[in-house]
Amino acid sequence: MNTYARLPVSFVRGQGSRLWDAAGREYLDATAGVAVAGLGHAHPAVAEVLAEQAHLLVHTSNLWGIEWQARLGERLARLSGLERAFFCNSGCEANEAAIKLARLHGHRQGIERPLIVVMQGAFHGRTLATLSASDSPKAQAGFGPLVEGFVRVPFGDAGAVRALARQQPGIVAVLLEPVQGESGVRLPPPGYLRQLRDVCDEEGWLLMLDEVQTGLGRTGHWFAFQPSGIRPDVMTLAKALGNGVPIGACLAGARASQLFGPGQHGSTFGGNPLACRTACTVLDTIEGASLPRRAAELGLRLLHQLDAGLAGHHDVLDIRGSGLLVGIELAWPCGHLVQRALHEEALLINVTRDTTVRLLPPLTSSIDDIDRTAEAVVRLVRTSQARQVA
Repeated sequence: MNTYARLPVSFVRGQGSRLWDAAGREYLDATAGVAVAGLGHAHPAVAEVLAEQAHLLVHTSNLWGIEWQARLGERLARLSGLERAFFCNSGCEANEAAIKLARLHGHRQGIERPLIVVMQGAFHGRTLATLSASDSPKAQAGFGPLVEGFVRVPFGDAGAVRALARQQPGIVAVLLEPVQGESGVRLPPPGYLRQLRDVCDEEGWLLMLDEVQTGLGRTGHWFAFQPSGIRPDVMTLAKALGNGVPIGACLAGARASQLFGPGQHGSTFGGNPLACRTACTVLDTIEGASLPRRAAELGLRLLHQLDAGLAGHHDVLDIRGSGLLVGIELAWPCGHLVQRALHEEALLINVTRDTTVRLLPPLTSSIDDIDRTAEAVVRLVRTSQARQVA
């Protein structure tokens, strides 16, 4: 179905940060499949374990024990400090599980119509519930009536959340991205997550973090919440967890880990041996190569080069980022830069909210990859300015 405005290129092979099309032309991928291929394309450890496990066992059912699922759950619990995991196939499914946990949390307290606080600019997925939690009129158009039960406040304004505690009965949780990716790489002010944690603790709400895009090393830490010194009650993951193999996870701490009972939630394919063993290999590789630290170092280099190359450009409103999640906000719609980058620079980039170039290079990128990406983006932005002036 016509759900994507695809560009006229098709890739047939990948290796690391490189892709090749059917004609043999080589491209540099600065999107990592939109934050999915954190280890780059065709990573040998991932390829090896996929082939081996496919010859052993791909799927049984969650009606039986799955050893690799248990191993993955234990590993993620140790890394995050949370207690239990539910495995599914995507980020929106993980967020659906989080929304259901919040509603169960409310109903256990006798709240008949539980409300979840969500953020302006948020994006949590395209199922009806996650679309309703998101703040994307374009994505929501034509799909009403949306799911009720969400109250929206400005991102980065902890005072607005605290005010709701006095004004709005029935709130049971706060759901947000630690860094808003689809909204144009929006970073919160210092202390924001700590303030939200305090409000949630005072009110008995769940603090739920959508780390589908920010998790697993992307921002320079295993998880974007970690520098704040807090711990969420619920956290969702997907994208980079399988390095392209579909898998999502909803992790829960003490306050939420016992809410689901048998029959209250499930997934036919979620947590199968193939996906879970692959995810364990991804975690091994991230840890063994210290990729969160590498993402932090490469991200600083990328920001520095973009700052230097675009200094004085009056149409560049902001350059911001966290690790290898970087956005360049422009004063004009820049969707055309995606096609220009592809054809003129053999570079894959992404544009969000019409005016922000978003860069998400693989965590395994080389210094040369980062330098080439920065140089190409600077050329594209500066020549676009020249063309507009002309």
